[in-house]
Amino acid sequence: MKKTEGSRSRAFILNDYKRIVENKNNQNEYSVGLVNDDIYVWEVILFGPKDTAFENGIFRAEMIFPINYPEAPPTFRFATKMWHPNIDKEGNVCISILHKPGDDMYGYEDLNERWLPVRTPESVILSVLSLLSMPNCESPANLEAAQNFRENPEEYNNKVKKLVEQSLEEGFLE
Repeated sequence: MKKTEGSRSRAFILNDYKRIVENKNNQNEYSVGLVNDDIYVWEVILFGPKDTAFENGIFRAEMIFPINYPEAPPTFRFATKMWHPNIDKEGNVCISILHKPGDDMYGYEDLNERWLPVRTPESVILSVLSLLSMPNCESPANLEAAQNFRENPEEYNNKVKKLVEQSLEEGFLE
């Protein structure tokens, strides 16, 4: 790594962080903070989208930025247990915007759906919130949750609502 690469990414991330923290319009959807004052590691708190099974939930996640940001995307991982077709059992989010730039060897994604250096952490967070509202079962990270969502939506929603209750209990304990 070149010293300038780290300085450059730090400047981009700091600017993005300040913009999000100063934006009061998002406070009903999410909040961000630094983990151990590390600009490369953010704690993200997502508030469950209205009119979904996730409504009223408080979901903790971590967004980690690579040293070559914004050329490469951050990663996004939920710390709160999730039941969702596009979130694997370890909490990793599978969404096109987090996939590295370039061609998709499987042909599922257009280039403009993948990470581009003009994207921002806010666009990632809003995409994840949108994904909670509208799962993409065509490209699941959790096959069991995708199958449950398609074949038994009522059971799927009940599982999610139980996790919402747990998220609230966890939120009050910390």
